[in-house]
Amino acid sequence: MRRVRPRSTTSAVAAAGATALTAAALIAAPLGGAATAAPAAGHAPAVKPVPAVAGHRLIHGVSSPLTIAQCQATWGINCYSPLQYRQAYDLDPLYRAGVTGKGRTIVIVDSFGSPTIQHDLDVYSAQWGIKSSKVQVVKWGDVPPFDPANPDHTGWAGESTLDVEMAHAVAPDAHIVLVETGVAETEGVTGLPEMMDAEKYLIDHGVGDVITQSFGATENTFPGFGKGDFSSIQKLRYAFQDAARRGVTVLASSGDGGATDAMADGETDYPYPVNSWPSADPLVTSIGGTQLHLDDAGDRTAPDSVYNDYGAGGGGQSHVFPRPSYQAGVRNVVGARRGTPDISMAAAVDGGAWVYSSYDPTATGWDVYGGTSEASPLFSGIVALADQLGGHRVGDIHQALYALAKGSPKFSGIVDVEDGTDNTYDGVTGYTAVKGYDMATGVGTLDAARFVPALALTAWGR
Repeated sequence: MRRVRPRSTTSAVAAAGATALTAAALIAAPLGGAATAAPAAGHAPAVKPVPAVAGHRLIHGVSSPLTIAQCQATWGINCYSPLQYRQAYDLDPLYRAGVTGKGRTIVIVDSFGSPTIQHDLDVYSAQWGIKSSKVQVVKWGDVPPFDPANPDHTGWAGESTLDVEMAHAVAPDAHIVLVETGVAETEGVTGLPEMMDAEKYLIDHGVGDVITQSFGATENTFPGFGKGDFSSIQKLRYAFQDAARRGVTVLASSGDGGATDAMADGETDYPYPVNSWPSADPLVTSIGGTQLHLDDAGDRTAPDSVYNDYGAGGGGQSHVFPRPSYQAGVRNVVGARRGTPDISMAAAVDGGAWVYSSYDPTATGWDVYGGTSEASPLFSGIVALADQLGGHRVGDIHQALYALAKGSPKFSGIVDVEDGTDNTYDGVTGYTAVKGYDMATGVGTLDAARFVPALALTAWGR
């Protein structure tokens, strides 16, 4: 499979083919109608969006989801439903107790969005017997009319669909706000000012308890990086600083390039370890990727591995940010730098998630998606559950997460990934999943029935 940039944090297998999609952008607006427009303030001149999807899709959408055995026989991969995910992450005990994300809001940020997002979520939910929910779409700035013949638009629509359906799969009663922007994020600062303006607007207006970001730009591609001047990144952190003050949890996908990531051309990976922003920001919880090994019931047939098939879970040391205080206990791993990821969830394409979409009339149906831009919205649902159970926002969860990782898994719900697999990718040696924290999966993954109560008890935003 050809890796596709800019911004590749999602991979999709559509029948026999594999397509890498990009991830997101940001926006904002007050809660209200289903498609509310927010004023854009202080935006940079519009930049022509770079296509989010390039690559290939050999077969259009599948008419209905298949079993694991059928996926293996047809495409050589495992494919999972949200019901299998629920079993794998031990979510059902929470649902039986009424912990479903009710009363909490997940904010998803993606360029251009999808014109069929509500219909697609309804079809997705009905397929699995899950109650659907209303998606509030808000727009930031000049969002162009959706063009199904524009691969940039359809690429972002695929990301939007994945994000919404994965968040809903974990937190079925959480309110979802899908924010759309008209400038696609690529490498360097392109698109990021619009995104950060939008996030800050949402935060300031009390919209959202958790924000999930399936986008990122390699630190090295920001202006001034080569001269040791990191001001271009530092000046973009205002939304995250605002979130920390207001107790909003901010998540970001760790990337799909293992220990490396894209150069400024969006096509070539650096031949040495790099990291990406915002995943590497100390105010952002970096969500890495694992590979699940499940049977038809959703029970594990083997321990989780590092995601490393059509991409690899991003991780490594930041070259911009020093080690934050909450990583002092893992200094022997991260050294003097901020290390990513913090925690991981499902992201492998071999073991990916069924997703339904109809934004492209030539490819309506079901696809199997993977990538760390699957993992981040999955984890946003976990945060929404903890917010509901605790009766408060858990806010910046870093201190709680690393404290819980030191304790008993029976209490913390943190499940170490230590099977010896790694995130080596595109010729750059990565990191191995070993006992304790590592830069392949962070502290590991989770058992939600234990992790959600522990997080609600330990973390406190407002």
